Amino acid sequence: MKGPEKVTQGKESGHQVIQSYLKSLTGQPGVYRMLDAEGRVLYVGKARNLKARVSNYARPSGHSGRIARMIHATQSMMFLTTRTETEALLLEQNLIKQLKPYFNVLLRDDKSFPNILVSKEHAYPQIKKHRGAKKEKGDYYGPFASAGAVNRTLNQLQKVFLLRNCSDAMFAGRTRPCLLYQIKRCSAPCVGHIAEADYATLVADAERFLQGKSTQVQAGLAADMAAASEAMEFERAAALRDRIKALTQVQQVQGINPRGVAEADVVALHMEGGQACVQVFFIRANQSWGNRDFYPKTGAGAEAPEVLEAFLGQFYADKEPPRLILLSHPIEDADLMTELLSDRAGRKVEIAVPQRGEKAELVENAARNARESLGRRMSESAAQSKLLEGLAEAFDLDGPPRRIEVYDNSHIMGTNAVGGMIVAGPEGFNKGQYRKFNIKGADLSPGDDFGMMKEVLTRRFQRLLKEDPDRESEAWPDLLLIDGGAGQVSAVMEIMEELGVEDVPMLGVAKGVDRDAGKEEFHRPGKPPFALPHNAAVLYFVQRLRDEAHRWAIGAHRAKRAKAIGATPLDEVPGIGAARKRALLQHFGSAKAVARAGLEDLKAVEGISETMAQTVYDFFHAGG
Repeated sequence: MKGPEKVTQGKESGHQVIQSYLKSLTGQPGVYRMLDAEGRVLYVGKARNLKARVSNYARPSGHSGRIARMIHATQSMMFLTTRTETEALLLEQNLIKQLKPYFNVLLRDDKSFPNILVSKEHAYPQIKKHRGAKKEKGDYYGPFASAGAVNRTLNQLQKVFLLRNCSDAMFAGRTRPCLLYQIKRCSAPCVGHIAEADYATLVADAERFLQGKSTQVQAGLAADMAAASEAMEFERAAALRDRIKALTQVQQVQGINPRGVAEADVVALHMEGGQACVQVFFIRANQSWGNRDFYPKTGAGAEAPEVLEAFLGQFYADKEPPRLILLSHPIEDADLMTELLSDRAGRKVEIAVPQRGEKAELVENAARNARESLGRRMSESAAQSKLLEGLAEAFDLDGPPRRIEVYDNSHIMGTNAVGGMIVAGPEGFNKGQYRKFNIKGADLSPGDDFGMMKEVLTRRFQRLLKEDPDRESEAWPDLLLIDGGAGQVSAVMEIMEELGVEDVPMLGVAKGVDRDAGKEEFHRPGKPPFALPHNAAVLYFVQRLRDEAHRWAIGAHRAKRAKAIGATPLDEVPGIGAARKRALLQHFGSAKAVARAGLEDLKAVEGISETMAQTVYDFFHAGG
């Protein structure tokens, strides 16, 4: 990419400010940014021809309401030229994701998707769920729409193909079959109940199924069942019959299984009342692997083509696109998007808006789901808005809060202490904004809840003050909800005063004398405690907020405790990563045995060099 960035400030009306840039612009492709009087980015756009695109904004009239508001607020612009239009599209998407401008379409839920991994690092491959970078050796199948979709598929595959899902360390430590073998979900390769070659056949059948060749797998199982029956191996024939039934169930629960579409993402958009829902259906190997709904921010009123194009650019920014993407609406720069996604995938990607046939039916089904999902969300949002209005009235707030932060701690006698923060607002629980804080204070006494809360709030608001001191973003809360009574509220007030943040309303929620739900007392700074009517909707709402914070904090604590329980002294040895740790544990059986091992025994472990063996030996024998 090339070209200098230019910034100019002005006090003229928006279209006059934009007009002033035209003399210096060329017809090159590039990206432009529109900024307000305070330098905040209002909009990021791409252009095949910068001068032509910007000249459209320089007209004093003839714009939609959204564009007119955007132009009116513009007081400066920035430009960056690129070599190609595709580069401009890529840069635009990167800047939108980084800057999150108000008038741009923004994809707010952009999590990775899980896959099924058939690991190939062991003689008896493991089948498991995988999320994240594909670093482990093996074959990956996906993406699946959710962890639930993967778990359901894995559950059925275990019934059919009897593959292990245990870790390599657990596999190496088994002396008798586990429960999965007893309920016919595993072939027990860990104790030699199946030969390596026969297990390899099961793996090959499972992979054929995941590749969409289920008919071949089913025919093979039927032939094996017939042969076993003729040989009067009735127990084996019955087991094969059960596997065929399970395979049939897998095919039935998958729902839509298109015959003419082997690999595609079906992307459908529905817009209503200024809100948008995008449904994505994942089709791989002629099978439906689930669907997921997204609710992008529509940039104060963007039209469907812009919303869908922005969604595609941001959705596939860190995901490999399939060979075919079926859309419900045409997008403006389909050729550029096709080129960009093909470059990312390293192969041809096709974008189509089908009008008839099976592909059109797939899109119609996705569009119907988008319409129904958005309807449910709008209904829930209306109910949520009433609750927030009731909350503001009950607790004398200036207005309905748009961001409520609820805090809670979890620990056992001070060990594995974790602080949790959840966020709620007009759209319900905002789980993408949840945070957990590993308590680091070395001077805290065990069970010091006040000290833990001070650390959590200090870390939270020091970061806010550093990143957004002018409170321009939506990250600042309108209400703090604290699990506790007057003492906790007073302590939190002192913490906030020390930080210089004294204008954020706070509310303490304490259980009544009998510690029963429904008898909560509410504490506000400088005011007497009070209670709400037992059947008040706002009371139930606050209980839900508190319970969700409690659930989140306990979950984070349990995860930290489980990790600590699973830790071994090997984790502290320099240079010992997951692979070497696994090799040592498989060879010696336990970390204690590794610690007692001699140097020559350590050198005999596959994957452990002489230098690393010496490092391990020295670590455990430092005292002579």
